[in-house]
This record gives sequence, C-alpha cells and structure tokens, in this order.
Amino acid sequence: MPERVSVNPNRTSPATDFSFALLTAFVRLGVRDLVLCPGARSQALALAAAELERAGSIRLHVRTDERSAGFLSVGLALETGLPALIVVTSGTAVANLHPAVLEAHHAGVPMILLTADRPAELRGIRSNQTTVQSGLFGVATRLCLDVPAPVGEPDEAGIAEALARQAMDAATGVLTAAPGPAQLNLAFREPLSAALPSGISLAASVPREPPAESGDEPAMLLGPGPHTVVVAGDGAGPAAEELAHAGGWPLLAEVSSGARFGPNLIVFYRELLAAVDLGGQVERVIVFGHPTLSREIPALLARDGVETIVVAPTGLEWYNPGHAARALTRSIGVDAACAAGARTPAGRQWLGRWVTTSRALAEAAADEGRVPIDKRGITRAELAVLRAPLTREMLVDAVWRASWPHDRLVLGASRLIREADKRVPGKKITVLANRGLAGIDGTIATALGVALASQAEPEASSVGVTRVLLGDLTFLHDVGSLLLAPGEPLPRVQVIVGVDGGGSIFDGLEVASTAPPAAMERVLYTPRSVDLKALAAAYGWDYELAATRNELERALTGAPTRPAILEVPLVR
Repeated sequence: MPERVSVNPNRTSPATDFSFALLTAFVRLGVRDLVLCPGARSQALALAAAELERAGSIRLHVRTDERSAGFLSVGLALETGLPALIVVTSGTAVANLHPAVLEAHHAGVPMILLTADRPAELRGIRSNQTTVQSGLFGVATRLCLDVPAPVGEPDEAGIAEALARQAMDAATGVLTAAPGPAQLNLAFREPLSAALPSGISLAASVPREPPAESGDEPAMLLGPGPHTVVVAGDGAGPAAEELAHAGGWPLLAEVSSGARFGPNLIVFYRELLAAVDLGGQVERVIVFGHPTLSREIPALLARDGVETIVVAPTGLEWYNPGHAARALTRSIGVDAACAAGARTPAGRQWLGRWVTTSRALAEAAADEGRVPIDKRGITRAELAVLRAPLTREMLVDAVWRASWPHDRLVLGASRLIREADKRVPGKKITVLANRGLAGIDGTIATALGVALASQAEPEASSVGVTRVLLGDLTFLHDVGSLLLAPGEPLPRVQVIVGVDGGGSIFDGLEVASTAPPAAMERVLYTPRSVDLKALAAAYGWDYELAATRNELERALTGAPTRPAILEVPLVR
C-alpha cells in the first residue's frame, strides 16, 4: 500500500530541497525531458518536476506504467541525442524499467534513472515496497550510485550538482566512450515532501554544447586492392555511406541503418551475396552499426578468406560474430590511392556489377505488381489489384512511399522490418527501431518519444508525422503505452498495425517444417483476436481500417493531427 503522508505547507523537507536542486542541476546541464511515474517515495522529485514544467524549464511526460516510461525515454533520446530523466518510486517500479534499460545499454542510448528508495534504516527489515535497488540493473548501467537520504545540510545543493554532472557524463559517454543508462538511487526520509519555498530561483535551460569534432586523421586508412563491401547495420549512420562512396564499394545498408541512400546502395544484397560472381568474390568487409536483419551478413563474415574490419565510434561491445574480425577501430577512412582508384574505370567495375544487378532485380520485382492501363483509363485488372487483399510487401511499399525526410518512421521488431529491408529503395529519411536487443517491447512508447521530441521545438512546424509500422503481437505487447493522461501533449503519430494472426515470423524458421501444426499454433504463433477499433476508442485514439490497396493509399495520404491507429489486415 502507498504510504500516507500528511502535508504541512509550513514545514521543510530535505527531500524537497535536494530534489529541486538535483533537477535544476540537470536542466542547467541541458536536459530537456523528464518522464515521471507517480509514487509516494518519489513525490518530492515529482512535485519539483511539476514546478519546473510550470516555469517552462523542462518538458514533463507523465506515465502510469514504468515499462512504457522507460521506452518513452528511449524514443526521446533517439530523437534528441540527450538523455531523458526517468523518475520512479521504489520496489517493482524500478524493476519494470529493466527491459528499456537493457535496450538502451545494448543500443548505446543515453538514459538517466532517478529511482526513489527507502533510507538505510528501512532496508533489510521487510519494509513495504523495499528491495535491493542499487545494482539491480547489473552491467547495463554506466554508473550506479546509492545516494544517502538528505538531512538538510548546507552543502547538499552542491552534492546534487556534482551528482547530476556525474550522471550526465556517464549517460552521454564522457566517462566510458559508450552512452547508455546511468542510475542515481535516491534515498528519502519523511517528510517526503513540502511546499517549495517562495522566491526560489528556477533553472533556465542551457543547451549542452556538442563535443567538438576532431580534426585528427581516422584511426585506420584503407588502401585499394581487395574486393570490398561496406555493411551498415542498425545505427550505422551516414559514415557508412560516406566510406562506401569514397572507396567506390557496394553499400549493403539495413533499413534502420541511417545509411540506406546514395548511388552505391545495393537493395537486393541478400540475393547478390548468394551469387558466386558477386558475393562469392568478396574479400573484405567493413562493418558499421549492428546488423541483425539477415542471415546472409553473418554467413559472409564467417566465410574463410574474408577479411572483416569493424567500425564503432562508441560502445562497450563490438559486433564481432565468431570473433573473426581482423581489426576493431573507432574511425576509418580511405587513403589517397584508394580514393583515386575508385574513380578509374577499373575501380568502378566492381561496384558497377553490384549496382546493375541489384537494379535489374528491383525492376523485375516492380514489374510483378504492374498492371497495364489502356487508353480508356483504369482497367478491370488494375481495379481488381486496388481492391485485392493486402500483402506485407504492399504494406511496406506503401508506408515507405508515404514517408518523407520531415517524417519519422519507427519499425517494430517483427516480420515487417525484414520485409522492408528486403525491398525498399534508397531514401534519406529517419528510420528508427529498437535493435539493441531486437525485442518487441515498448515499440509504441519509443515511437511516442520520437514523435514528442521531434514535434516539440519551435521549428517543429516543418516536422511531419511519426509513423509506426509493426505487427499485431508487437502492438498488443505494448498496448498500455496508448494511455495518454489528460494534460499530456498529443503527438502526430500514426500506428500502422499489420494484422496477420500473429507470430508469422516463425514461418521462415526451420521449426516450421519440424514442429506439429497444433503445437506451432499454441506455443509459437500465439494468435490473438482483438477488436482494435474498440481498443482505440477505449484509449481515445482515432481509428481507421484499410483492407485494400486503395484504402491504404488514402489512409497514408493525409498526416494525422492526433494519435491514430491504422489497422491493415494482411494475407497470411
């Protein structure tokens, strides 16, 4: 049961004074977003956050579910590059952050956890809502400090300032060169809160200066010679495209890599890696980011005679299947001879074969869906196509076409992201996904964080809609994140749910050919039948059904002005 604490407006509370000093210190360091879950032990932090929101010093996001709150902060950080503060009370509230903490740890996303706790004298005696919170997240945190309860000493404001700076440095990678979660476990004694003193100075937001770009030479320079390809996994960023362009090499970029654009892009890389005269000739692979969407890439890296170089500007772990990488480096470039050779006819031949073959495959795939139109206009055949049931390929293509550079596209960890990776052409748009652990947790919450952050600034009038493309099980797994309390900002977000009965990703795995059909249905597919229209109404979201290509194109044409769910039944 929550603690019952009487509030006397005339009393003082060290918890309140310390909480306000801590939060204002974070604001001075550039933190702009705070995600709050209500609770008794964390009430001083909550009330201080409300006062900072009232003053316009911070954007406050209130959630009732800690798991949703954790992934909301992941989305906020993916968009802004800065950690959001997460405030929770003690006990299971802290444990519910664990999935988001693990995602942030493996994906290198900055995050700061402010977890309220009992003071030392109430620990280890079975006090209500008390467990061992310090160290709960193990190796997933860059910093974990168990902070004693404040007692009202004059120097506690300075201690709060130092703690904020230490947590900020840890979360942003200043301490370890690896952004990720940092935890301040904050003990509080009663009185757990009091009225803030009048005339208190509120913090003004001071943007944190980005680190100066180094003018040093890359740690490794590549020369001409081996048949080379550049692989861009999730989060690789434009550096992968830049290297491929500079070296004149094929670019195999996953859909959420941030590098799926440019003249060197090979969309149909899976098929080409299987070709003896292309994939079979690869001698060197440069890997950026975290490749997770195909089996062909790990197979290539494990092949005898292939030299692998892994590039990761930050991080505690290296992507290194089989520990086969010849070199691990923080930065990379090409030498003058390599850059000059890429512009010669001989240097362009290797890349040209990949590009030409990939384009031929793309044209063949496009021809499969084309229906000629006669001089009288639309044909019956085309009308039939527009009215035909939708497939995953149709859904992925339509969403990709509808997305533009001012939009955001968030992809769930389901079959649809793999369909997109197999087929969508190059386009310089923002595509995000929780690929640190590739779990289905928190996809909607992450997307809401991306949408809220991208649409909050004064210049956000040029920012479009955030679209979320995910399967039905991924959607239902995070359905609680649809709950937006009164007073919360309503982002322009469209959650597009491909409904195929759930678990269809198992269709492509070996288990589908060996397991009994009834067992597959029961323990792997786990189909669910939920009325998404009724669900949308219950949470106050707009709803639309698109069962044909014509309806889908129409639903994607206009950007929603408030949260909306688009249900798309798919052919199984």
